[in-house]
Amino acid sequence: MISLTTIEPITAPDISAVNLPGGLVSLGIGVAVWLVASFVITGITKRVAAGSTLFKKSHFRWVAPAFRALDHERRVQRAETIGALLRSVVGVLIAVLTIVYVLKYLNVDVAPILTSVGILGVAIGFGAQQLIRDFLAGIFITFEDQYGIGDIIETSEVVGTVEAMNLRITRVRADDGTIWYLRNGEILRVGNRSQGTYIPPVTSPADDADSAPQQKAGE
Repeated sequence: MISLTTIEPITAPDISAVNLPGGLVSLGIGVAVWLVASFVITGITKRVAAGSTLFKKSHFRWVAPAFRALDHERRVQRAETIGALLRSVVGVLIAVLTIVYVLKYLNVDVAPILTSVGILGVAIGFGAQQLIRDFLAGIFITFEDQYGIGDIIETSEVVGTVEAMNLRITRVRADDGTIWYLRNGEILRVGNRSQGTYIPPVTSPADDADSAPQQKAGE
């Protein structure tokens, strides 16, 4: 006995559930929020780079010793670094929320997408642990003002002047002119000779006399 199975007709997806205007509105709101956030962060960055006169007033002089005066170059560098960090974090959050709402208005099930993104994020996190460590160390170095551009620092690897720094690496020029690129996450101990009252060791004439024959022999 042959049984014939009924074939269900193929129906088109329910387009009536798609809310295209809502998706466009969500996209527009996301762009507007991003522009406003960028404007605010840029304004704050410029104010920080220009310096604040709040603690220079007479009734705030008592708190002044707790704040070490920063030169213009270092203040600008810290302001730009913090501003870039804030823009990146805010941009990612706004982009994720905007995409989720746009897909929701387009009648797309976002639950599997969010699950896949979460699994991918965990995998990337495990694979980029050292990179994340460098970025976190760079954030704390910047916020705590451990050192800045122009400072003479001493680490386990090198003693030299900081020429540039970002959230991942610090570029240091040693006394012999060598450029060192130090990953922030690998700087376990650092001494800042520009912040304290560092006194260079005094060489006695006897030491100079002893080193002179060695230099001639090397030549």
